[in-house]
Amino acid sequence: MDTALLVAKTPAETRLVELISPSAEGMGYEIVRLRLMGAGGRDAPVTLQIMAEKPDGTMEIDDCAELSHAVSAILDVEDPIDKEYSLEVSSPGIDRPLTRAKDFAEYAGHRAKIEMSFPMEGGRRNFRGDVRGLEGDAVSLALDDGPPVSLPLRDIADAKLVITDKLIEESLKRKRVPDASGADDVEYETDPDEGAAEGET
Repeated sequence: MDTALLVAKTPAETRLVELISPSAEGMGYEIVRLRLMGAGGRDAPVTLQIMAEKPDGTMEIDDCAELSHAVSAILDVEDPIDKEYSLEVSSPGIDRPLTRAKDFAEYAGHRAKIEMSFPMEGGRRNFRGDVRGLEGDAVSLALDDGPPVSLPLRDIADAKLVITDKLIEESLKRKRVPDASGADDVEYETDPDEGAAEGET
């Protein structure tokens, strides 16, 4: 089983992960996701987005700056990107992408949205519910609108946590720094039972 899963999606991104990871890991950071964004034309500038964290899940602003300097030095020497680019290093954020097998185990009990690479049985590609952990090489997900399903890790195209009160509380305990880069796409769920209780008189 490929434990990296969705850290990189393209051969170019995979090469960059392989180039950067040894130094990052030596500094105490793990690459969560790497993307080359905006590669529309041959001469169009691109953005290299890197999400990283420490083994305990934290990533402070100073950590992002430290890793950014190290990555810039590596890219200056190796020159793997044959066009102009800008570098962005951030924490995964609270509503983080789930890109490694261990992410699905660590965030068992939290809500997630999962998109499959192709339709599963019944023609469905998009799933939403509570992560129940790993079952061998598959993610167990308790669906909002049906019985639990088992989704093969190798067939997952995209997976992301959904912000809930429970997730925020855990993130605060771990002192995780939210990533504001995708603030417009943030989805937040409140506990409907809790909201009803607050509204009672």
